[in-house]
Amino acid sequence: MLRRILIASAIALLLPTASPSFALDKPKGEVILRVTGNVGTPNDGKVAAFDLDMLEALKGRKASMETPWTKGKTEFQGPLIRAILAAAGADGKVLKVKALNDYSSDVPIADAKDLDTILAVRMNSKLMSVRDKGPLFMIYPFDTNPELYNEKYFSRSVWQVMEVEVVN
Repeated sequence: MLRRILIASAIALLLPTASPSFALDKPKGEVILRVTGNVGTPNDGKVAAFDLDMLEALKGRKASMETPWTKGKTEFQGPLIRAILAAAGADGKVLKVKALNDYSSDVPIADAKDLDTILAVRMNSKLMSVRDKGPLFMIYPFDTNPELYNEKYFSRSVWQVMEVEVVN
């Protein structure tokens, strides 16, 4: 009996993180993120498009940390990148994270799957404007993983993100 309870509990814990088997809703507001490439559940042609409400509805994280780009402790909040990829049904080996100014960084997908990396939509509880590194800023968990606080991860921390291309 105890074994059945444990198995049922394990299944219940896994269900919310399972890949969605349904279509991704279409955005109702302005699209602020496009996931392209290896996308399994697109909602705009071959693209998974997200507006702010869609992103904020995903499992996310709020964290206060120091970064090279801000003064003192700054609070960032946004969806986990792995939650975005799950919603888009996206998988591959590399994420090409692209900014509004054509800057891009190739990020191993493991950084999204194994670390609590987010696409921050809020800084100090306020929506991020383009002037303040928004609308989206890829933030590593520098607060819980101090070993990430180095140039390798700084170069992958793209701000003004508009697109994530998932490639093999």
